[in-house]
Amino acid sequence: MKNNFDAIVIGTGQSGPFLAARMSSAGQRVAIIERGRFGGTCVNTGCIPTKTLVASAYAAHMTRRAGEFGVQLAGPIAIDMKRVKARKDEITGQSRTAVEALLKSSPNCTVYQGHACFESSNAVRVGEELLTAPQSFINVGARAAIPSLPGVAHTPYLTNSTLLDLDILPRHLVIVGGGYVGLEFGQIFRRFGSEVTIIDRASRLIAHEDEDVSVEVQAILEREGIEVRLNATCIELMSHGEEVGVRVDCAEGSPEVSGSHLLLAMGRTPNTADLGLEKAGVVRDGHGYVVVDNQLRTNVTGIWALGDCNGRGGFTHTSYNDFKVVAANLLDHEARSVADRIRAYNLYIDPPLGRCGMTEREALASGRHVLIGRRPMTNVARAVEKGETQGFMKVLVDAGSKEFLGAAILGTGGDEVVHCVLDLMYARAPYSVMQWAMHIHPTVSELIPTMLDQLQPLNA
Repeated sequence: MKNNFDAIVIGTGQSGPFLAARMSSAGQRVAIIERGRFGGTCVNTGCIPTKTLVASAYAAHMTRRAGEFGVQLAGPIAIDMKRVKARKDEITGQSRTAVEALLKSSPNCTVYQGHACFESSNAVRVGEELLTAPQSFINVGARAAIPSLPGVAHTPYLTNSTLLDLDILPRHLVIVGGGYVGLEFGQIFRRFGSEVTIIDRASRLIAHEDEDVSVEVQAILEREGIEVRLNATCIELMSHGEEVGVRVDCAEGSPEVSGSHLLLAMGRTPNTADLGLEKAGVVRDGHGYVVVDNQLRTNVTGIWALGDCNGRGGFTHTSYNDFKVVAANLLDHEARSVADRIRAYNLYIDPPLGRCGMTEREALASGRHVLIGRRPMTNVARAVEKGETQGFMKVLVDAGSKEFLGAAILGTGGDEVVHCVLDLMYARAPYSVMQWAMHIHPTVSELIPTMLDQLQPLNA
C-alpha cells in the first residue's frame, strides 16, 4: 500500500517528535516512524533513567552522611535495588507515554510502528506500507559502541542500556571507559554499595577536559572508594565462570581486575547501517554518521538528519536544538545554523561538572590574550553550608574583547550555575556585565562576579 505525505520523520528521539508536531500543526501531513520505544535514548536509556539513578544514589550518600548534619539514624542503610529500578522505570515510562501521546494526538500526524528503510530519496518502506514524501528527517539516534577488544565475543558484558535492567546490586562492577557514561555509573553503583573499578586507556579520566578538571574528578571518585586504573594500553576481556576479568597493561597495580559484572562504556555508534541510506544516496562518514551541513541538510535534497546520528552534538540538548534550527529554517523562514551554538554540557557525577565554551588548552591555542578567574568550592559559602565543598570554579575571558571564552564549574550546583556564563556568551556581552551584577547571597552563582574581580593572565 502506498501513502503520500508532505514529510516523513524516522525516529522519536529529542528532535523528531517536536518537528512532527510543528509541521503537522502547520497543516502538513506527516508520517512518523518508530521501531522501538518512543522517546529515543534520552527517555529510555539516557538522561532520564540515569539521572533518576543519580538521585537515588545521592539520597543514599547523604543518608550515610546524616550524622555530620546532626541527624541520627538507627543502624546502617540498605539499598532496595528492585525499588530503585521500579522508580526509574516509572519515571521513564511517564516520559515515554507523554511522547507517544503527543504524536498520536497531533492533527495530520500518522504514527507507524516498525522498521523504516529508504527505497529511494523520497520513498520509505515500513513493513507492507510504502510512504512517499518530498521531505524526510532522520532522527534514529545512536547506541553503545562495542569495541573489538580481545575476548569480547566470549565475555558477558553490560552496556549503558542493559545495565539499566539490573534489579540486583553487582558485587564488583568493572567499567572499561573513563568518559561520562563510565564515571556516572561508577559513582552511582559505588554509592549503592558495589565495589567499582574504572579502567581507561588514557593517562587521565575525561582526557578532553583540562588536566585540573580530570585530576579533581578522579580525586572525587577515589575519595568514595572507586579504584581508577589508567594507561591501560592492552585491554583483554575474560570470563571466569560467574566472574569476569579484564587484563590490563598498567604501570602500577595488578595486571588483571576481576569482578562480578562488566560495563563497556567506550563511546557511541549511530543507528544508520540498516536504513537503506545507500538507496537514497545519502552519504555517511567513516564512523557511520550522516554527513550534514550547518542547517542539517544531507547531500540529498529533501533529506535532513537530526540528533545523535549526525555527529554534530550527541546530547539531548543538541538534538532538541537541531529541531529548532530545522523548524526555524523551514517553517519560520529564519536563517538558523548549528554553527551559531556554543558547546555546552554537564557531567552528572556528584558534584556535577558544568562546562561551556573553550578549555584552557583551546583558549591558549586560539592565540588570544586570555584571562582566568579561579575559586575553590571551599571558599564558597553556599557549598560550605551544604557540606559539599569538593571541586572548583573557573572562567576564561578574552582580555581584548572582554567576552567570555568558557567556564568549568565543578561543584555543587555547577550544572545550573554554568548557564550564567553561557547566556552572556550568547549575548556576546562583556564580562563586566556580570562583574557588576548583584547576585543573591548565599548562592554559588554569586561568586562568579567575585572571580571576575580577580582575573589573572592565563599564562602567567
